[in-house]
Amino acid sequence: MGISRTPEEVSVAAAKAASLSVLDAGIADCFACPRLVAWREEVALTKRAAFRDQHYWGRPVPGFGPGAAEIAILGLAPAAHGGNRTGRIFTGDRSGDVLFAALHRAGLANQPTSVSADDGLALSNLRIFAAVRCAPPDNKPLPAERDTCAPWLHRELELIRPTVRVVVALGAFAWQAWWPAMTHVYGVRAPVPRPKFGHGRLVSQPGVPDLLGCFHVSQQNTFTGKLTPAMLDDVFAEAKRLARI
Repeated sequence: MGISRTPEEVSVAAAKAASLSVLDAGIADCFACPRLVAWREEVALTKRAAFRDQHYWGRPVPGFGPGAAEIAILGLAPAAHGGNRTGRIFTGDRSGDVLFAALHRAGLANQPTSVSADDGLALSNLRIFAAVRCAPPDNKPLPAERDTCAPWLHRELELIRPTVRVVVALGAFAWQAWWPAMTHVYGVRAPVPRPKFGHGRLVSQPGVPDLLGCFHVSQQNTFTGKLTPAMLDDVFAEAKRLARI
């Protein structure tokens, strides 16, 4: 699969991906959003002082986890010094510390930590990916960047469609990204009006996975107590119930 440099090339490459491994390789070679490309590479070059001796990934971050997954976690985008550094989603940052500890407690991860792409972490019944695959400045992708990246999300959902039963949306951005993706992949229109995001909010529609809202595992939420470990445990217990695992 060649390098994607335009939205049109992204659409073609995503549609042609016959497997998750091919899709992941295509995502890693995407250069379609100039602002995001410049930012991810600048971060990888200047680095954070704590990681000055490390080689940053500095590219789009593919999904992680088995393809035959009953639960999908949909996030916003990689962190500048997390996934953008390590090459794996929610790895090497405080958000990942909270998320994977919760997944381990839920029996969905084999260990409670995620520090590097070769640390032995494995997920069960679960795949994690983001609506936007590059780290954005200020954690805020532009609408055009979200839309350019959407074909990667759509194709990933198509490839896991045979098994996935519930999607956990981490935050309002992921919640909103789900509706057009759902329509594209499943041919089902979003409810009108669209349900508002909320922690623990559940939306069930015939013919599509259940959608379960969860506050994002950002430091802004976890450090202030807006999102607690107990709240995460409740969400993943509900996700397992909905997925029948």
